[in-house]
Amino acid sequence: MQVKKVLSYGGIAFAAYYLLARPSDAANAVKGAFDSMINAADSLAQFVNNLA
Repeated sequence: MQVKKVLSYGGIAFAAYYLLARPSDAANAVKGAFDSMINAADSLAQFVNNLA
């Protein structure tokens, strides 16, 4: 349990540092993650439409 807590805080600290040190790179990373989710949802919708 202790290791999980330390890793969680470490990940949060790293994300905060990355956001403050390189805001444009952090924004691009978030945009890329959202684009990936949108593409996955679109692919799933196409798959379901092709089933019918």
